[in-house]
Parts: sequence; structure tokens; C-alpha cells
Amino acid sequence: MYQAAQNRYQVIPYRRCGASGLMLPAVSLGLWHNFGDTAPYENMRALCRTAFDHGITHFDLANNYGPEPGAAERNFGKILRDDLGVYRDELIISTKAGYLMWDGPYGDWGSRKYLLASLDQSLQRMGLDYVDIFYHHRMDPNTPLEETMGALAQAVRSGKALYAGLSNYDGPTLEKAAAILDELHVPFVINQNRYSIFDRTIEHNGLKDTAAKLHKGIITFSPLAQGLLTDRYLHGIPADSRVHTDGRFLKEKDITPERLAQIRALNDLARQRGQTLAEMALAWLLHHDEVTTVLIGASKTQQILDNIKAVEHTTFTPDELAVIDRISK
Repeated sequence: MYQAAQNRYQVIPYRRCGASGLMLPAVSLGLWHNFGDTAPYENMRALCRTAFDHGITHFDLANNYGPEPGAAERNFGKILRDDLGVYRDELIISTKAGYLMWDGPYGDWGSRKYLLASLDQSLQRMGLDYVDIFYHHRMDPNTPLEETMGALAQAVRSGKALYAGLSNYDGPTLEKAAAILDELHVPFVINQNRYSIFDRTIEHNGLKDTAAKLHKGIITFSPLAQGLLTDRYLHGIPADSRVHTDGRFLKEKDITPERLAQIRALNDLARQRGQTLAEMALAWLLHHDEVTTVLIGASKTQQILDNIKAVEHTTFTPDELAVIDRISK
């Protein structure tokens, strides 16, 4: 029977999520990849055990994570039954709805019908009474924001979610949504957005500044730019790269000679700091006060152990930050 490491809360720091009472580990584990039905179950178990043994209490899912959609939640539910369920009160478990999940007009976007039905399905797949955070996964231009936020409010009032979150929102829409949620007295605490040295979208669309102004947390996904901000591409595209095995999110056309030159230059800076490129990329995110936690993915337990080393050195000199900005533009 699995027993968690006794020193698990001495490995990584915990950071307050905006102005809320919720504390999150500086590094969280995402189940976007490597938890579908094409992955070995025992490896999934090992990833979750390793994460929790090293202080990662936050496990991030969505209804459509797979393949097939729903598989990651179903597999995580089995891990809860086999290993982690006895530690439920020490875990932050999040899920989302907003992308295509099932056929017809009620299985996508942001209607009340879709969000509340999806949450019920997610809880059933994971074998849970509630999730800690329930997100709307993307902005819906065709559904009134009041309806979508009202569904999040209902999820919290029903006890099926403790906190509400928004994912892939921009600054102006976040501000409108937050005002509605405040009026409904909903504990909205966190935004999930793509952010990395190579992707500064939230710096330009108002999300980062608005989240700070409203005292909401930010959790960043794809912090390593789908593996580009690691040592895997220093010498070109490896044969076993995700580019060749799963071209949905990283494509060969994205890895240009110019991009490879940037990766090598950033790697040189990381070495000067005594870090790997991945450690520096995660540390760069964590040095921003607006960022609560970085969301990592992993296919091997060693990747988790390597990535959490980033918390050991998250300070940067002004010159280092300027170099990173110059290289990445």
C-alpha cells in the first residue's frame, strides 16, 4: 500500500493564490498529456506518486484530456482509488469544461447546460464528490457572460466545486467576468493561461496586469513551450520528439533555424546561472509576483524531479532579464 513521503511538505514552497486563502505549490502537475488510454497505467501512478511525495499537491485536469476525451479523469480516478484517495484533503484537484466534449450543441463552449452536465460527468469519472477548482476553459463569444459565470456560481453553491477559475481569457473579459462573479459572491481565485519565455500573450492582452489588479492568481501552462525550452532541441529535432509522435501541439515548421538559435542562446545563459534550460524557464515564470504556480507535464518521473529544482533559484538580475527578453523577441 502506498504511503506518502513524510517530508513531502519540505521540498517546494507554497504560494498564496491571489488574495484568497488558497495556497498552491510553486509547481503543479498537469494531466494534459501522458494520462490518456494510450499511456501505461503504472507510469501514470508513478508520476502522481512522485509528484505528491515531493510536495506537488495540485493535479490539473479537464473533461477532454485524453485520448480519448475523459480518459485522463477516468485514469486519475483509478489512481485516487489505488493510491492518493486517502490523502484527498491534502490535494487540490481541478478540472475544466469549455472545449468540445460530446456531439451536439450541448457539449461545447460555455452554456449553463454544458458546464454543469460536464462537471457531473467529471466527478463521476474521478469518483469524487467535489473538485477544488472548476474552470471555464475558454471564452465563448456567443453565450452571455452572465450565463457562463452563473453556471460557475451554481457549481460552487451546489458544493461540487470549492473555487471557480477561468482559462484562456484575456484581460478585458476577465475584468467583466470577475465583476459578475463578485456580485454573485463566488470565490473566483485563479486564471490559467499559456505563458513562457517564448509566449508572452498574457503580457499583451491585458490578462497579466488585470489579474494583478484584481488580486487573482495565475497558473501557467506550457511553461516549457511544448519542450522547446529544454535541452531536447539543442541539436535539432530528435527522432522520438513529440513533433513526430504527436504533432497536434508542436509542429516541425515551428522549429526554425532562428528558433533553434534562440534555444541555444538561452541554454548558454541557463548554464551561466548554474541551471538547465528547463529550470531557468520555470524559474523565470516563478520570479513574476503575478504567477502563483507553474503547471508541468511529465512522461517520466525524473522530469518531475528535474523540474522542481527550478524553485531553488528564482531570482534574476536586471541584466539576465534583459538578455532573455532580447533573445526571445
